[in-house]
Order: sequence, then structure tokens, then C-alpha cells
Amino acid sequence: MSTDRPVRLGLMGFGQTGRQLYDLASQRDDVTVIAIADIGKPQILHYLLQSEVARPADYLLDGNYLVGPGGRSRLMSTDQPAEMPWDVFDVDVVIDATGRYRCAKDMRAHLGNGAPRVLLRTLPGDQIDRVVIPGVNEESISCHDRMVSAGSPTTSALCLLLHTLSQHFVIECGSATTVHAYTSEQALQDYAGSDYRRSRSAARNIIPNGHEAGHWLGHVLPLFAGKITTSTLNVPVQEGCLLDVNLVFEDDAVTADDVNQVMTEAARRLPEQVGVIDDPIVSTDVLGSSLSLLFDIQGTLKAGEHFVKTLSWYETRGHAARLLDVVRLYHRLDVREVA
Repeated sequence: MSTDRPVRLGLMGFGQTGRQLYDLASQRDDVTVIAIADIGKPQILHYLLQSEVARPADYLLDGNYLVGPGGRSRLMSTDQPAEMPWDVFDVDVVIDATGRYRCAKDMRAHLGNGAPRVLLRTLPGDQIDRVVIPGVNEESISCHDRMVSAGSPTTSALCLLLHTLSQHFVIECGSATTVHAYTSEQALQDYAGSDYRRSRSAARNIIPNGHEAGHWLGHVLPLFAGKITTSTLNVPVQEGCLLDVNLVFEDDAVTADDVNQVMTEAARRLPEQVGVIDDPIVSTDVLGSSLSLLFDIQGTLKAGEHFVKTLSWYETRGHAARLLDVVRLYHRLDVREVA
């Protein structure tokens, strides 16, 4: 394997995250999207891409190919891992951006069709090789990993916050609630779904949900296994999310200013992943951000002796950027292994 050529990336799913992945990869010369699997009509996929990018004229449709600054990407009309011939395209890695195929069985279907490695945009549905959060546990990766998850936007934001603060303070326990934009899996009108609350209109309601980040947190940060409860409030907002984290510190001397200072230092150390803001922003102000965590200094409050509340912002584009970071991490590791 050579570092002279870009990583050859296959995409399954050209929804919002898939389009963001394609756009971000097109802005760099180290990753190129070779093939995209989606059952949408090519004309509509191209139309949706142009509606979201900063420079729509840079992206053209040539038959069954999307053509952009990063090269030509073949559009394949399928949404089934077992039907996509990745070996034909000689891909180095596949990102399953559908959010539907989260189990090892589905990931093995990608592998069986020629994908050397599969990366999920979601948390996995069962046990896989590794969950990787850049800035937190990337040093744990192995070239033998074949089925990998990059977590989720919420998981990345939470892990970065907890990992950063735990390097300076002892955290006994806590709770995290993501105030989350509604998702494509929710119905816009009341419609019988997987459970009672998720059957209600996403456009009209604040809908309480659970969140799987708490379950997988211990896999990424063993220090926090069983210590953090997680939940979601899906709200009638299309984009932009807020992470509300409440932590109990062992030391009652920890102040809101102490927490803010640690996060400010983290933003200097990890400028592509963590940011801080001291302005009174709202959810639309985070749109377009490629950060995984934008820490809101004005939202840090201390209550009582040991309790500190924090607010942080994020959106899906930051997660798309981290997915590509994971692709690059494994590529560098594979190159070193071959050398």
C-alpha cells in the first residue's frame, strides 16, 4: 500500500451524512470517493448534493457518475451490502452511512464483497472490532480491525468532553442529555412506529428517547463504565444539537472557571475537533461546523458543592469529518504495517 495515492473510499448511503462525507473528501486530495451505493435516482442525488454544498457548480452529473473536485464517483443503484461489488472498484475502505446496517452480519456482507474494512457512521448493534473516537482512543486501533464504528455525533461530543475533563479532575458520575434535531427515522406526522413516543410527529413535539452512548461509553472510556446515564430529547429543529452534561466532581473546589479553562486548553490542543465559544449562540449558529464539540463557556454553571453543568454544541458535519479522520488513521497504520 502506498501513501502516494489517495485512499479509495466506497460509500453506502447518500443521505445527509453521505453527502457531507463526499463534500469534505472532495476538499482534500488524500481521500477520493470511488463509488456510491444508493437507490436514489442519480439526478435527484446530484440535486440534493448541490442544494447543500457551498459551491454547487463544482459538482456535475455525467451519466451514472458524480464529478467533483475529488474526481469521478460511480453511482450504483442498491442499498444492500450483499449486492454491492466493492471488489470491482478496488476500494480501501467502505463507510456505511445508511444508519440501517449496524450489525456484524451486515458488515461481513461488505467484507465478503471486497471491502477490506468497513466503518459505520453509527454506534454498532452488536460486538464489532472497535469503536474509535478521534481525540480520545485512536491509539488503540489495530491494522487487524475490519469492522469499525466511529460512534455517533453525540457519542463523539460526550467522549471528548469527558476524556478532556477526566485528565484534570476526578468525576464520580453524571448524566448527559442531548437536545437533538429530529432524524430521518422519525415521522413528520403521527404514525405507528417502533414505540409509543417515536410514533408522534417529529415536527410538532419534543420527544424523549433513550440514547445508546451510555452503553458504549465504557468501551471507549473504561473509566466511565456505568457512571454516566444518557438520554435524548428530539426537538422540532432540522439541524444543530445541544449536549447538556451534568457532572459530580470528587473535589468540591472545582469551579466553573476551572472547567472552562480546561476546555479552552483542549480547543488549542485539538483545534479540528474541539472549539470553545463565549458568545450567546443558538443552534443555527453551529451549522456548517466541522468540530465534534463546541463548548459553550456561558453555559457552565456550578450548583452546590460538587455539581457542575455544561453545555456544548455540535452538528452532523463534524461527525462526517471525524469519519474521514478515522479513515486516515487506519490508512497511516496500514502503510506502516506494509513498510
